[in-house]
Amino acid sequence: MEKRFLVTGGAGFIGSNYIHYLFDKYQNIEIINLDKLTYAGNLDNLKEIENNRNYRFVKGDIGDRELVDDLVKDVDIIVNFAAESHVDRSIGSPDDFIKTDIFGAFVLLESARRHNIKKFIQISTDEVYGSIDKGSFHETDPLMPSSPYSASKAGADRLAFSYFVTYDLPVIITRCSNNFGPYQYPEKLIPLFVTNILENKKLPIYGDGKNIRDWIYVWDHCDAVDFLIEHGELGEVYNIGGGNEKTNIDITRFMLKKLGKNDELIKFVADRLGHDRRYSLDCAKLSDLGWTPSHKLDDALNLTIDWYSENRWWWEKIKSGEYLEYYKDHYGPEL
Repeated sequence: MEKRFLVTGGAGFIGSNYIHYLFDKYQNIEIINLDKLTYAGNLDNLKEIENNRNYRFVKGDIGDRELVDDLVKDVDIIVNFAAESHVDRSIGSPDDFIKTDIFGAFVLLESARRHNIKKFIQISTDEVYGSIDKGSFHETDPLMPSSPYSASKAGADRLAFSYFVTYDLPVIITRCSNNFGPYQYPEKLIPLFVTNILENKKLPIYGDGKNIRDWIYVWDHCDAVDFLIEHGELGEVYNIGGGNEKTNIDITRFMLKKLGKNDELIKFVADRLGHDRRYSLDCAKLSDLGWTPSHKLDDALNLTIDWYSENRWWWEKIKSGEYLEYYKDHYGPEL
């Protein structure tokens, strides 16, 4: 049976990887990619499949009710990756995050309800839980978001759940840990630092660099989402993690060593406002269904570093424009 997907935010980092994943795995599939093409949306991510007859790109906003309704009537499954997602930017412009992450999710949910969608996957984040010093968050723990970004994602997360309870919409919610891999816009730690090392530029580390994150290779995240479409229980939340808790400074030093550089490139900068110290997910619920990540952290980091090293064409033009001015203003002119 042919699967018909609407992937929102499909020109972004995780969404574009997910589209590649689906076409790699399935032959009998159709995908509509709806993306607003904000600064982080990049059609270069999808050059290899742009002429696939089963793929259609639509430039548009998930908050556009008429457009969304026109697209949703032709699909069976919605996977909502669309979001403003960078914490630093949410501190400066929180209104953009509320509009896209919450109102946009509402428009999608309403259209899904009208057209009897078979599955609606709301992609949330581990940041909705806030920080935890010891132990790990379970899906039933309270949500304590600490930035406008994570608050907007928490709002969409709970709105999606309300549509399951109130309207019996077939919703599944995922909360994933820090993703990394190819096509990640170079404002996040790993692509920013890899590309800066390749350019022999400074690496701006917030605070003492000991903030802890659980890292997952983006392909594993995509695999988990696909697994949950087939095996997840409707109305449930699933944590998705890589089981790789590392400090930012440890990740940084791994990249420096891989690329033959030393700590001289590290520059400690003032800590970010509301910077969560540690994220950690208990993923037993997903594991008990039979899914575990396929990539070990070191192997996935090596794959990622190699990809950015071999694809300078992809990121050099990004770093030459708006990105460069933003980071000069944020971290200092030497960057």
